[in-house]
Amino acid sequence: MATQSVLAFVGPSVNWWALLPQMILLGAALLIMLVSALAPKQTSTPFVTVTTMCAAITSYIVATGLWNDVQRDGPSSSIASAFGIDGFSIFFTMLILVALAATALLSHGYLDKEGIDAPEFHALLLCSAAGAIVMASANDLVVMFIGLEALSIGLYVMIAMHDRRQEARESAIKYFVLGAFSSAFLLYGIALTYGATGSTNLIHIRDYLGAVVFRDQHLLMAAMALLLVGLSFKVAAAPFHFWAPDVYQGAPSPVTGWMASVAKAAGFAALLRIFFAAFASHRIDWTPIVSVLAAVTLVVGAVMAILQNDVKRMLAFSSVSHAGYVLIAVQAATDQGTAAALFYLFTYTFMVLGTFAVVGAMGRDDDHPLANYAGLGRSRPVLAIGFTILLLAQAGIPTTSGFVAKFQVIAAAVNNKNYVLAGLAMITAVVGAFMYLRIVMAMYVDNEEQKSSVPSWHWSTKVVVIAMVGFTLLAGLVPQFLIEFAEDAVPILIRG
Repeated sequence: MATQSVLAFVGPSVNWWALLPQMILLGAALLIMLVSALAPKQTSTPFVTVTTMCAAITSYIVATGLWNDVQRDGPSSSIASAFGIDGFSIFFTMLILVALAATALLSHGYLDKEGIDAPEFHALLLCSAAGAIVMASANDLVVMFIGLEALSIGLYVMIAMHDRRQEARESAIKYFVLGAFSSAFLLYGIALTYGATGSTNLIHIRDYLGAVVFRDQHLLMAAMALLLVGLSFKVAAAPFHFWAPDVYQGAPSPVTGWMASVAKAAGFAALLRIFFAAFASHRIDWTPIVSVLAAVTLVVGAVMAILQNDVKRMLAFSSVSHAGYVLIAVQAATDQGTAAALFYLFTYTFMVLGTFAVVGAMGRDDDHPLANYAGLGRSRPVLAIGFTILLLAQAGIPTTSGFVAKFQVIAAAVNNKNYVLAGLAMITAVVGAFMYLRIVMAMYVDNEEQKSSVPSWHWSTKVVVIAMVGFTLLAGLVPQFLIEFAEDAVPILIRG
């Protein structure tokens, strides 16, 4: 009988085609580590950069094929419904892969300049990207937690790799401690969700909550609150943002850009998937809390940004403010709001990566006081123009993607009749613009006493800045292609 039971066991079906992007990234990471361990000489930075770029491009091609399959045949799942293959997951997969390629280029010149070990950095970067994709694709809370840890652990180490700087080590420790703290909240929320619904699978949770009427919802409310708190730490939403300024300031600039773009996007992907796919029937319970969280995040991010004098800390609080705009779209709890959130995250990724590309080019041992940017418009006019466009896009100036993103978010709040939050978003946009204009004014106002002198600008940084500025202007002038891309991902997510 025991033999028959063993023979009768059937494992979960696995769609290897759907898992191919992550497998390519992890395979590239293993290849880099293997070559660096066995090569008689130190592995060159160009080799690991090219390997990472090839992995990102190949994975993107596969993701494009998966997108076409989903649009033709509809969403599916793999590994016992623990991994979703839908428009939402593929949207974020493409976003993460673009950010991976840009970060690999940014780090190419930076690693040699700062004496950071390139093979280890790129291997961690690839593993971190794979974890982010798992977060965006997970249909199970446990799988999502595993993806979160893969993303976070890679970030902890990449921040600390600039071991000649005490600030980098301190930032890594702070991020590690607070990251572990937020993971504890998230894990406790997962446990309470299992206790309330009997499952950690998002589709099973959604079906259970749609069929059962609770007499006492305290356990479920606590579960949703803990999940929201844990993910708010990851996306740097106030008042759970305290780690962001110090970590952004101390981390190497390419890592800061990766953290501000991909870590935030993956956190919001998990937040959207959990609350829209699993807790959609209880949106009346969680949308007011998200509204308050969005309001606090907007105010804290805008006000604190204008009080800073270090450019990296300015951009850290700017990142907090941007999280508030995405939360406005989340609280709308509509298809329009979700599409606005996806559009915002996609465009913000390009803006912030380009911004930190310039910041990295300006760095003097990662010291970034505002005075260092004085006179940049005369000494490096092309660099200053690109930086200006990216900063104005984050402020929401028309003809840039940032304007379209903010307009969509505010429109979603207005259509949801949340006029107070929409008005607050417009006010904080004006307040936040002051911070961006401070940097722009510093670049174009000559200060003979403190005139900026930029080190040699690496060709890879030029490529990234030009690409990011070009996309920012393109999505601002002709945004329809990206709007439709985001809208095509939304209904698939809502249906689960």
